[in-house]
Amino acid sequence: MADPTVPADSTSSYPLSALADKLFERMGVDGVYARTAIYVDLLERLEHYITRQRDRNAEVMRFPPVMSRGQLEKSGYLKSFPNLLGCVCALHGTEASIRSAVELAESGGNWTALLSSSDLVLSPAACYPLYPIVAQRGPLPRGGLTFDIEADVFRHEPSLSLDRLQSFRMREFVRVGVPDEIVEFRETWMARAPVLAAELALPHTLEIANDPFFGRVGQVMAVSQRQQELKFELLIPYYPHAAPTACMSFNYHREHFGQTWGIRDERGGVAHTSCIAFGIDRLAVALFANHGLNFKNWPSVARQALAL
Repeated sequence: MADPTVPADSTSSYPLSALADKLFERMGVDGVYARTAIYVDLLERLEHYITRQRDRNAEVMRFPPVMSRGQLEKSGYLKSFPNLLGCVCALHGTEASIRSAVELAESGGNWTALLSSSDLVLSPAACYPLYPIVAQRGPLPRGGLTFDIEADVFRHEPSLSLDRLQSFRMREFVRVGVPDEIVEFRETWMARAPVLAAELALPHTLEIANDPFFGRVGQVMAVSQRQQELKFELLIPYYPHAAPTACMSFNYHREHFGQTWGIRDERGGVAHTSCIAFGIDRLAVALFANHGLNFKNWPSVARQALAL
């Protein structure tokens, strides 16, 4: 997917080109980068800052960048966002068939034509592997459950813009319980998020939003999502007059995952879920873009929040 803010033939006019050269090393594919030392330093400080915000009773989990293909299919992601999904493929079969693929590559042929899908996909969001785990535990305890989760995730939208990485880190606080608990959880976080943005000295707005559902049916789903106010985003501009970037999202899934995985709340009803997602890389880039590369020149409130 081309980024309309970046010229197709050059990145020279992209306002963040010089910043990108200091924060990342290119790896030959748009939207996939190695992180430099200064970037990693900030990333770790930002992670610690977010950790201080979590519920003290939250259960911590960290997921790998891959998950079960069958579980993701069951969750409904393929129907909603097939254009963003990455599937892990491999060479299967006998030693002879695998060797033939190697020989095909050595002769300049298309060895990838011999690949077939494995039982893994690249995780498109940190929370998808969580719900089947919760379901396996049986009915929820009184008061439901809260989680602090994280994963490196993937979405197939190659771009030269720094707010559209294909591989990026996502941190989420997830709540599973009865509907009134879930609504309170999300509303509390929507009230807290602007305070956090102010502590990081970042310009921001909080607006209703929708997920990028695929196709004509997806357009109807997006309208419904907005009408029900199921998704809000904290938007941060990277530079003056830039279209703001969604750096946090506040999502109410209602009973979708509870119904899909058979999660029952303490009352015996279908559990509701909500997730508060932090785009770790987007927040990191927003901080550098707004405050510069020299930590000493950052606003004092941001320096204090991040222990700089």
